[in-house]
Amino acid sequence: MTITCLDLEGVLVPEIWIAFADAVGIPELRRTTRDEPDYDKLMNFRIKILKEHNLGLKEIQDTIKKIDPLPGAKEFLDELKKVCQVIIISDTFEQFAAPLMAKLGYPTIFCNSLEVAANGEITGYKMRCEQSKLTTVKALQSIGFETIASGDSFNDLGMIKASKAGFLFRSTESIIKEYPQFPAFTEYSELLEAVKKAV
Repeated sequence: MTITCLDLEGVLVPEIWIAFADAVGIPELRRTTRDEPDYDKLMNFRIKILKEHNLGLKEIQDTIKKIDPLPGAKEFLDELKKVCQVIIISDTFEQFAAPLMAKLGYPTIFCNSLEVAANGEITGYKMRCEQSKLTTVKALQSIGFETIASGDSFNDLGMIKASKAGFLFRSTESIIKEYPQFPAFTEYSELLEAVKKAV
């Protein structure tokens, strides 16, 4: 059996941190895993900025409530689930993902969790496991599944490389140029066809 593993932000929904950065007018928070390969460094930077501006979980969740999936994302997921099993593997957090999953028809998601103080301040985060995307794909393979993977950022490359088929989706020019071995798509119809052929 084949499972397709998809990234969330940039693939199915807009980048949460970019939307939040624009909503609160803090351009430094626009930095994502497309720009910074070191996730710990990126998250510690974000938490520091939030603290400096006295912003917490509530403010971010207020922005997330206004975010809709990318046009065609839910329809793509619905069609993909007819082809094979699908798991979203994301470095986002359960406190962010819940309202977005409702808008996507409640697909399965594996993500991380935030450490939040009683006053709503984000004090840290807990990764589900080390190198969560790659580790999850390898775990699925260890119990007899074949995997197909697609994402847009540096933190997706591990699961893409480890899968029997891997695709870049709406990635950056620099990543596409650096990893020409992976087909790069911008339309859901192209990605769906590629997965169908790989299954």
